[in-house]
Order: sequence, then C-alpha cells, then structure tokens
Amino acid sequence: MAREFQRGHKARISDLTAGTDLYVGVQISGPGLTFDISCFGLDADERLSDDRYFIFYNQPKSPEESIQLLGAQAGDTESFRVTLERIPPQIQKLSFTATLDGTGQMSQIGPGYLRIVAGGEEVARYPFDGSEFSTERAVMLGDFYLKDVWRFAAVGQGFDGGLDALLKNFGGEVAEEETPEPAQPAAGAGTGAVPGFAPPAAPAPTPEPPAFGVPAAPPAHPAPQPAAAQGFAPPSAPTPPPAPAPAPYGQPVQQPPHPQEPDRTAPPPPGYGRPQIPHPAPAPQSPPPPPPGYGGQAPYGTPRSASEPPQTVPQGAPQPAGVGAALQKFRETPTGQRWTQQNDKLVRVDLGLGDQPVLARQGSMVLYQGKVDFSYKGAGFAGRIVGNATGQELQLMRCTGNGQVFFADSSTMLHPVELQGDAVCVSAENVLAFDESLQCEVRRIEGHGIPGGALFTMQFQGTGTIVLKTHGTPVVLPVTPTTFADCNAVVAWSAAAQVIVSSQVRMRRNSYPGDTGESVNLQFRGAPGNFIVVQPYEI
Repeated sequence: MAREFQRGHKARISDLTAGTDLYVGVQISGPGLTFDISCFGLDADERLSDDRYFIFYNQPKSPEESIQLLGAQAGDTESFRVTLERIPPQIQKLSFTATLDGTGQMSQIGPGYLRIVAGGEEVARYPFDGSEFSTERAVMLGDFYLKDVWRFAAVGQGFDGGLDALLKNFGGEVAEEETPEPAQPAAGAGTGAVPGFAPPAAPAPTPEPPAFGVPAAPPAHPAPQPAAAQGFAPPSAPTPPPAPAPAPYGQPVQQPPHPQEPDRTAPPPPGYGRPQIPHPAPAPQSPPPPPPGYGGQAPYGTPRSASEPPQTVPQGAPQPAGVGAALQKFRETPTGQRWTQQNDKLVRVDLGLGDQPVLARQGSMVLYQGKVDFSYKGAGFAGRIVGNATGQELQLMRCTGNGQVFFADSSTMLHPVELQGDAVCVSAENVLAFDESLQCEVRRIEGHGIPGGALFTMQFQGTGTIVLKTHGTPVVLPVTPTTFADCNAVVAWSAAAQVIVSSQVRMRRNSYPGDTGESVNLQFRGAPGNFIVVQPYEI
C-alpha cells in the first residue's frame, strides 16, 4: 500500500522501497489551464549550476540518462524515470515543478498528485488540490534530496511570479527580452516569433513512451518520438539535415561549420521559451544580438559564472527601480521544508493539516499567514515546581493549524537543528521553539557550586527540529578530555558527552581582590564525535 504524504512530510526513500530505479508521475489539471512540468537537478547550494540537468520537454534527459522525461502515461500528466545510483555526485537535489503556461493560478486546479512507483508498485503519493494554493503560478511539488541517503519531501510551495520567480529561486538570472534588429528572412524560413514559454505549435500525436515500473502494460517496442513532440517545428521546405540539439540555456547557439544555401535553411527549433529569430541576410555588416531565451545570452535561469560579471538586464536597458527592486533582497525564502531560516534572526515553520504542533516561547511570534491557532501550553503543577527549582522553566505556547508562522526573539541569532532520533542538551535560556514530537526533560549536571543556578539543563530527544538562539555567532568544538567551557556561555552539547563541574580555585577566594571570575567551569568528556556549542556571550 502506498504511503500518503502531506505537505512538509519527509522520509528516506529506502524506507519506501529498496529499489533505486524509480518512476515519478505527476497528475495536475484545471479548467482551461496548461502546465509545463519539469525537473531541476540542483547542487549542494540548491542552485542550477549545470543547465544540462534542467529536464523539460525540449531537453528530455540528463547526459548520463539518470533523469529522463517519459511523457504522459498511465493516467499521469507527465512522468519521469529517475535512476538514483546513476545521478552524479554534484547533483544533490531533484525538484519536480509545475508551471502555468498562460493565464490562471494554482488555486484553480483540481485534485492532483505526485507519486513514486518502484517495481510496478506505487510506494508513495502526495495528493494536493487548489485549496493548498492561492495566487501561485509555479509550484515545487516534491523533492528528492541527498542527506547521507536519498530522501523524499512533499513540498507544495510556489511563487506568484511563475517561471521567472522559480528560476530566480534556483540561482538563475532573468533577462528582459530584446527586440532584434529588422533583417531580411532567408527563403523558406518562418517570419513570426514564437511567444516565450509557449509549447510547440500543433504538435503531432505522440505515441506513449515506455512505462517502466508502472501498472499499465508497456508496449513491446517503444516507438520513436516524432520531432514535433520535442519542440521542433516541422520544416515547410525540402527536408534539411537534422537540426543540432538545442544548446544549454545561457550558452550561445552553435552555428554549423558550413552554412547552407538560404533556400535550404530550416527555421531553428523554438526552445523552452526561446523566440524564433529570422535568419539574417548573407554577410551582414554586424551580427544581430543573440536571442534572450534559452540558448541565447543571459537567458532565464542562467547561473552566474565566475568568469563573467553578473548581468540581470541587457546592456543599455533601464535598470529596475522603485520600492519592489529596493526590497527584492529581503523577500521571503520558500524552500519547501517544514522549517526554513529566512535570515540569521528569523525562522519560519510551515504548519500543515495533520502535522505535529509546534511549541514556541511565548511572545516569539512576529508574523503568521493562514489559519493558525495559538494556545497556552502549561507545564503543570509538578513542571512549575521543577522549573522554578532548576532554573529550566519554559513559558511556552502551542501553534496549530494550517499556515506559516515566523519566530524571532530580541534580534538573537537563530539556528534550526534537526534531530534524527539522537539527543542534545540545551539550556532553557537558549530554546526558542521545537516540534512537539520531541521529548524534553530536565537533566542534572554532576557537580556542585555552579553560579547562577546552572546546575541543570534540558535534554531534547526524538525526531524533529529544535530552534536554538544565541547572542552572536556560536562556535562548535569537538569534545576532548581537556575541554572546559564557561557554564554561562555554553549553549548546547551532545547528550552522550559526560559533563562535570570543575573548580580551579576555592570559592572563598572570590571575595578577595584579584579574582579572575573564571573560578567554576564545565568539563566535557566523551568519545569522538561529541561536541559543544558556545556563544560569544555570557548570560
């Protein structure tokens, strides 16, 4: 039986299936709506650093064929084949996206899904519908991401700006289209430009591609896909030699070594959003500017190169101005994860239907969107007694509902830490928020004479995320037999480490002049792999 995901849920792919040759199917539809479904292969910085791993209808596979576009089959609007063991190491994430081609918004779509099939059996499904979206025109449906092992995340996050905003999120540069200088078209070439981001005009019927691992019966011998199904316009003149493969967007189109006669030149294939440019007359005085779409200079989605300066608009075009341009760098960061760090001092959590509630420090909410309820989370009579006695009391609120909540606290730096069944010890003063699924308890530190009541700490254990707050940028150090730290500067440490109180001088000497103020410290001991987190500040 397929495991059903909700937005924000994640799982190891090995927990879903032992197979690595996977089928990914997407079903999405809406009245009068047309969609472009693509897969972005991203690097460790979640950037499209190699445009050969942008898989769409005009570039149907990656160089080593680890990602292949299969087309519509078995009831899916679009489908992909993903072979995990063949994905090169520089690709750390696969993001499956859907973009509206034309007018409309994602709130108009009907029930749809993203599903994973392995060995002919559906193992995971993320259902969605228009109620999860509003004015978005491009959405990230699901991710395969590498974090020690390959994992799957149901995302369901989008952008109002459509494909332009989606490409910017993946590190691309969006350029304004330039109007090419008028030139006499070559004989037999088309004269009208194809609108940007439009599917190929009048595609021929496409036979169903092979449906590997899908419940539907695959054909014995897959028929070759006609040229029109790949975005190539059929020539109106006598059949020319095969057109070269479309160049990766952001690179100049390669011209053939020997230009053919004007009357035998076929129109270039309209790429994914690349306008069709008429051929100039022979021997022009100056070559026309390259087209701004895919295959031209500075197209949509071109990552910045280290060898050339960044360029967001064509040279000579007016620079963007106004309030929107000035505030562009402060826009929200949608990554599709449950917890998202917006900047050093602001963090966002996405609450979905059925998700675990979040416990946060009272008064730490600075903004929320959607239907979110806030309620008081009491510790009970025994909890208050323990908290007052140990100094590890947390005044918490419970956040439930369906929406996004932004947290901050006195401009301190925030650090989301994801626990995968392990444990960490944190002082209550340094806790901002955490998933309610985590278990927390007060833990005693061995020793005596710690100033400020810091004889106890809180231990968090389980699967979930805890958000730590620090005054300034912390430092993480490995635990060695001679690691000592000021008990008022320590933020957290691994629960497996042994902690004892170390007193270097007698306490009665503190009353005399010349005291260093470093009389009592915490000594950490433990096996390799243990750590401590210290902030540049003493509470």
